[in-house]
Amino acid sequence: MGGGAGLRGLRGLWALWALCALSAAEGPNGKQKALLRHREVVDLYNGMCLQGPAGVPGRDGSPGANGIPGTPGIPGRDGFKGEKGECLRESFEESWTPNYKQCAWSALNYGIDLGKIAECTFTKMRSNSALRVLFSGSLRLKCKSACCQRWYFTFNGAECSGPLPIEAIIYLDQGSPELNSTINIHRTSSVEGLCEGVGAGLVDVAIWVGTCADYPKGDASTGWNSVSRIIIEELPK
Repeated sequence: MGGGAGLRGLRGLWALWALCALSAAEGPNGKQKALLRHREVVDLYNGMCLQGPAGVPGRDGSPGANGIPGTPGIPGRDGFKGEKGECLRESFEESWTPNYKQCAWSALNYGIDLGKIAECTFTKMRSNSALRVLFSGSLRLKCKSACCQRWYFTFNGAECSGPLPIEAIIYLDQGSPELNSTINIHRTSSVEGLCEGVGAGLVDVAIWVGTCADYPKGDASTGWNSVSRIIIEELPK
């Protein structure tokens, strides 16, 4: 018998002896009291028992079922009013179709000093576009004293105002007094520019020759012995 079992046996004999002693001391009428004392002794005996080793830990139980869904929460309040946004407009422009025209002359040989030299009628498709115009041809000015001539474009009879006239000038100081003659040089030159603000439809584009401000006119010549041309092109703005 091990030490633990022997100790428990001694404790049991001691409890029995104590019970018998109490019964003998209290007589036949003390039997009920003896039983109460016995219980107290047994409880005391059990309290003095040694604790055994811990048992094997149990396994985790099965997961429980989902609970009942909760009730909907209280609706939130409206947020602060935001700042006013910018309005963006998308512009969908149609594809641009080239629109141009050329009028050409083999030999104008136009010797006027004031007036219209040549014209070319053009059909402008859009009102918000610009016109590019070009005159290319031989220009000449001669005089014995200082003179100036001006070549310029008109659109339906009026010079361009969007933004400024389209022009070119030739200024000649004087001829050659020693040889009693004047300089007579013909050079191919150009008059070119862009004009805005011309409405859609038929446009009469013309090249003119005139005088310069504060200078006398000379002997002008346009398109001598060579090809002259006016080119007109409509361009997007």
